[in-house]
Parts: sequence; structure tokens; C-alpha cells
Amino acid sequence: MKKTPSKNTKITKKAPVSKSKPVAKITPKKSCGGSWSLSIYVYWFIILFFIAATFYILGRSHDAIYTPSTTSQISEEQLLQANDYYESGKTKLLAGTIDEAIVDLTAAIDGGAASIDTYILRGEAYMQSGDYRNAMADFDAALEKDAQNAVAFYDRALLNIRLEDYGAALNDINNAMAANTTNPTPVLQLRDLYAKRGQLNLWLKNWEGAIADYTNSLARPEGVVNPTVYAERAEAYTALGNYADAINDYSSAVRVISEQIQGAPTMEERESLSTRAMDYFEKSAALNVNLGNMDAARADLESARTIGAALGDSETVERLDALIADMNAVQNPVTEPVPELVVESVVEQTAPIVTE
Repeated sequence: MKKTPSKNTKITKKAPVSKSKPVAKITPKKSCGGSWSLSIYVYWFIILFFIAATFYILGRSHDAIYTPSTTSQISEEQLLQANDYYESGKTKLLAGTIDEAIVDLTAAIDGGAASIDTYILRGEAYMQSGDYRNAMADFDAALEKDAQNAVAFYDRALLNIRLEDYGAALNDINNAMAANTTNPTPVLQLRDLYAKRGQLNLWLKNWEGAIADYTNSLARPEGVVNPTVYAERAEAYTALGNYADAINDYSSAVRVISEQIQGAPTMEERESLSTRAMDYFEKSAALNVNLGNMDAARADLESARTIGAALGDSETVERLDALIADMNAVQNPVTEPVPELVVESVVEQTAPIVTE
């Protein structure tokens, strides 16, 4: 009872168990292994795809960053050279060599010194050369870099005036004034900005607006008074029929001119100022005639004639002499004809003086 039967029983029980257990365990392992392998392939495919996409994006970014037109790839020596081009272009622009200034400023921009001031200076050079399209592009580029740049707005206003787009010019002047109030620049003064806006309002026939702007310009403490501001405000007063104030403004313009002539450095500038004063005297004379102030009108014409004679403008002198003679004839009508002998004697006396 103790020996064989118990051993055989244990052996026969173990054999099927040891054979059946591996079979039961192997089957599920095969199915899990196939699914897991497929997941691995998908997983690595996704990883490789993102790695490739990352390298592609980085490569595009690298190309964008290290293009020749940006400063990332530019050496310090190249930047110094670009700054030299900027200074050279600025000097040439002030000297009036416009084409050479454009070449240097373009070299500065291409060399990496594409600052706001560089674009503004090149825009000014293009505007002086008559290339309005490129000038506008440069002023726009400057404002894209700094939307509150008063100088860029002011220069673009001047360009729009040349293009006779006075509405756009007025808008730019308003923006220039707002920007200059927020960020004052020594390049621009409110006196000049008010005067320029007054001029635009004058051209747009906004007489009251022009007078207000000219008055604000004259009230500013900084800078130098421009006689043109007085003369143009006189035009606005004239348009409104305010002849008395217009005459006062022409007188003020002549007074300022007389002060400026004393310090004018060249004969050409003195002659230019004198010509303007002569014109203001004539306009004042016309207004005095309208007001019935004949003596004042004659005095204005005689002052204009004196300036014309000093300038050697014989044509203007002859015209003014005729006006003065007509005025005298109106004021002092001759009832009897002047004897022919007297007329001849007067001609004989004055002829040598006219010839000289």
C-alpha cells in the first residue's frame, strides 16, 4: 500500500499538468506579441516623422535667420562699414549731391544699418530727386519700424504736398504733431508744424483754420519767425474780407524781412528777401485802395518802387510808376491839358536819370 500505487499516481498526474500548462500560456503570448510589434512600428514611424518635420522647420528657420539682408550674419566690421556709408550719405545729402547720397544710404541699408533714420534720409533724397514712389516706400518703411516717428510723418506730408494730395498731407501733419507732443524731437518744432498745417488749411480754403494755425505758430517761443507766416495769414484775412488785419500782417512780414536782410549771408538771399518785401508792399497797397486809404496805398507803391530800383528791376519800376501815376491822376484830376513844352522839359530833365 505504501510503495508503488502512490508513486505512479503522482507521476501520471504531473505529466499532463506539465504538458498542458505551457500550451495554455504560449497561445496568448503569440497574439499579444503581434499586436505589440505593430504598435512599436507605428510608434517609431510617428517619432521619425516628427524628427524629420522638426529638422525641416529648423532648416527653414536657419535659412530665414541667416539671410544676407539681416544683421545676424553680419560681422562687426561690416556694421561699422555700413555706419560709415550712413554718415557719408547724410553728408552728401546735406551737400546736395543727391544721387551719391542715395548710393551710400542704400549701401548702408544693404550692409545692415537699416535704421529708421537711414530710411528717412534716403526717402528725403529720393523726394529731392523726384523719385516719389521710392520716397513713399522709404517713409512707409520708417513708420512700420516706428509708428510714432514725427519726422517720418512730416516728410511724408511734404511728399503728399508735392503729389498734391492735400488731404493725406494734412492727416500726416496731424499725426506728426501728435507724435511730436508724445515724443519730442529736436528736428521738428511746433512753430513749424503749426505753420505747415496753416498752409494746408489755406490751400484747402479753410480760412479760419489757417488763421488759427498761423496765430499758434507765431505765438510759439521757440525757433525763428518766418515772414511767410504773416503774409499767408494776411491772405486768409483777405479771403474773409478782413483787410485791416491783412495790411497789418503784410507790414509785420516786411518788418521781419528788414531784420533778416541785415544778417543774410549772401547777396542772393538778400535779393530774394527784398523781392518778397516788394511783393508784400504791392499787396498792401491794393488793400489800402479797397479801404479808400489812397495816401497809404501810394506810400506802399513808392516803397515797392524803391526796392525794385535797388534790385535793378526796370520792368517792375516802370509798372509801379504807371500805377502811381494813375493813382495821382485819380486823386488830382487835371482840368486843363499840360502844355507840350512843359511835358518835353520834364522828359528832358528826367531822361538822363532814367538812362543812368
